[in-house]
Amino acid sequence: MLSRLNDPAPADTQVLVTGIGGFLGGHIARQLLASGYRVRGTVRSLVAGDAIRRQLCATASFDADALSFAEADLCSDSGWDAALAGGRYVIHTASPFPAGLPKDAGAMIDTARDGAMRALRAAHHAGVTRVVLTSSIAATNHGSGQPPFAESDWTDPDSPRATPYYRSKTLAEQAAWAFAGKTGLDLTVINPGMIFGPLLGPRYGTSVGLIQQMMSGKLKRVPRFGFAVVDVRDAADAHIRAMTCPDASGQRFIIGGGFFRLKELADMLARSFPAYADRLPRGEVPNWMVRAMAPFSARSRMIVHELDRDLSVNAAKAQRVLNWKARPDEDCIRASAQSLIDHRLIAAA
Repeated sequence: MLSRLNDPAPADTQVLVTGIGGFLGGHIARQLLASGYRVRGTVRSLVAGDAIRRQLCATASFDADALSFAEADLCSDSGWDAALAGGRYVIHTASPFPAGLPKDAGAMIDTARDGAMRALRAAHHAGVTRVVLTSSIAATNHGSGQPPFAESDWTDPDSPRATPYYRSKTLAEQAAWAFAGKTGLDLTVINPGMIFGPLLGPRYGTSVGLIQQMMSGKLKRVPRFGFAVVDVRDAADAHIRAMTCPDASGQRFIIGGGFFRLKELADMLARSFPAYADRLPRGEVPNWMVRAMAPFSARSRMIVHELDRDLSVNAAKAQRVLNWKARPDEDCIRASAQSLIDHRLIAAA
């Protein structure tokens, strides 16, 4: 793994990973540790550190002493300067990702934007070499652009299509670029698609939760909605490549593979896991029904403007500049399902 990185002495280099307890943050930390880096992860309480350490170090060959933790909260100024002490790089993954429409959209947007600014201000004050910020294709795919969407495309946060989550990612990224432009902070942004792949433990978030619902028989039919997918291992790899690639400075990179509608996702899972085929969605909800439900259903409101939309993306820039390659799309979806089975998070077929 070291051959892919430009840092000549990773053992002497500390990387701060925010959101280390999350799906993506955990995989980034694990890959950094495997490459010989020292990793400090932010947690809201140090009590969480022991469980995260056990999860990241399970069946691993790296030095567990290279992993440390610092208390820092997206909603508080305290702790950030101390967390950055001695760090050369920051990978900021921490941001709210709700499963549905939040009760307080303004608070979620403020947390995402203000939390990113806290991390960036501390990074600038510490004089770090580079910050890699996790954004999303939620910040590229919902404006005036046309598919396949590229890095020049931006979501319009004032559009009816912009859900609170889309707005949070867009406004946080825009604030980060404005801060970098004003201060000279070396910033790179990664815009991943919907992240699937193997779990590091028995907890799962919004993306893998969709697979859990499908394979548990909770969704009989699905709307005509889809997204571009990416494996969490490949998304983590892109962040680490962007951390040290000279040409990544001041750039944003879309990280994604194929576009899947939910029904295509269900069909692929049924082929790969035939024992669960009877539980998986077999039909689609008509668009008119989703629109009729939207005034009463938060989940319908989240997607009502994206029905039958092509939200495919173009990851050619990441492939060219970062020398990034993604594994087959089906592999990451199957890995999510297999993890759910292995951790007994879905009932046996």
